[in-house]
Amino acid sequence: MKSELHVPSNLSFVTIVENWLLGCLKVQLGDSLDWSELSSRLRLVLIEAYSNAVRHAHKDQPSLPILLRLEIKDHKLAIEVWDYGQGFDLSNYFPPHPTEKQEGGYGWLIMNRLMDKVEYSLQINGGNCLKLETTIPDIIQQTDTASSL
Repeated sequence: MKSELHVPSNLSFVTIVENWLLGCLKVQLGDSLDWSELSSRLRLVLIEAYSNAVRHAHKDQPSLPILLRLEIKDHKLAIEVWDYGQGFDLSNYFPPHPTEKQEGGYGWLIMNRLMDKVEYSLQINGGNCLKLETTIPDIIQQTDTASSL
């Protein structure tokens, strides 16, 4: 299953972004998995990525749209967030240190902790792509394994 959403660079559209993701997951996966853990994790990651694109990549150009893509194949899920700003140089990223206060940098840390794979590509066909990937757990298999213990 593949889906995409073109959404304005405006944080008032966060609920639309969230509902798009949850709606796609519900259609594709139904009740085959534990929604509470997966949906919370994916919502946090997607909203962080979308809000970063709005606040940073498109801060001087709010008329530019953001493209969101979702692909679910087998037990793999990939989310792409495309923006058309200057891009972010990852060599300038310094992760937050627990003993020091830092204003930014937590979003990148959160995304990397919650997803299996995070990639950021600059200037591909005029846009920047943040790709977030994870494996969807097989709840039926986990339930069977737990009952056999």
